[in-house]
Amino acid sequence: MYKFLFGPVPSRRLGMSLGVDLVPKKVCSLDCVYCEVGKTTKLTTEQEEYILLKKIKEELADYFKNNPDPDYITLSGSGEPTLNSKTKEVLQFIKTEKPTIPIAVITNGTLLANKEVRESLMDASVVLPSLDAATQSVFERINRPAKGILIQDCIDGIAEFSREFKGKIWLEVFILPGYNDSKEELLEIKKAIHEINPDSIQLNTLDRPGTVANLQGATRNEMEGIVDLWNLDNVEIISAAPERKAVKSYRTDIETAILETISRRPCTLDDLTKILGLHVNEVNKYLDVLDDDGKIELIQEQRGFFYQVKGK
Repeated sequence: MYKFLFGPVPSRRLGMSLGVDLVPKKVCSLDCVYCEVGKTTKLTTEQEEYILLKKIKEELADYFKNNPDPDYITLSGSGEPTLNSKTKEVLQFIKTEKPTIPIAVITNGTLLANKEVRESLMDASVVLPSLDAATQSVFERINRPAKGILIQDCIDGIAEFSREFKGKIWLEVFILPGYNDSKEELLEIKKAIHEINPDSIQLNTLDRPGTVANLQGATRNEMEGIVDLWNLDNVEIISAAPERKAVKSYRTDIETAILETISRRPCTLDDLTKILGLHVNEVNKYLDVLDDDGKIELIQEQRGFFYQVKGK
């Protein structure tokens, strides 16, 4: 059992993706209201070697020796990966050991205003930064940043990275009704998109409960309305669950284990990760599919949201 690697996770965008956690749960520069991983426990912009490079190299070397190559290796996980001061060295190690495997980095983009952070990601194949707001007031309301982070600095940093980076940039915009879906904000986001000039813009919305109660995801019609408003050629709506089951890394044994576990008693997301010994991101991927298939439902109790078999 690996401590800092998880998966391979069935990903519609990245196929069979091996995740690499570079920070503990939940070290991040944002405390997004919609985060499915959970509330940020260490809100910071300070880079540290949160997980030792030596430990990450050891686990990767063991995985490479004993497993088939994944489609992607993805730096993501329990928080913001670029907060790890050894991100560059991790990328270099992977590129040296497995030069044919593409590397993805999923980042909130808040540290890309820093030239050294931008340079640390140059060995990646694709970087997936997020941008959920373009005005400071909306940014603070939906993303709840660490002190001192300005949204214009984030936009400028991602745009500068886009000009420097030789790989692909897939910009994710997470739409949350009541937070960032006003016409005024959406048009400001469109301006930022033009500055960044990403290869792809990926619209996403809420599937699992966030850290604030009573959040609602955008409907398909609402997402399509945003695509029409922006009138850009490279926008796609992410609807991962139906396609995820067809990804070759999708494991029916994990799906069955989740169903068997919650058939005995309802469980929170944290309960499932501990019981099954799986990473929170991995469990969420399977919950998305089970929810889309109508096999599970959510109940809210004092300790949080619990998953149970639907109709039980």
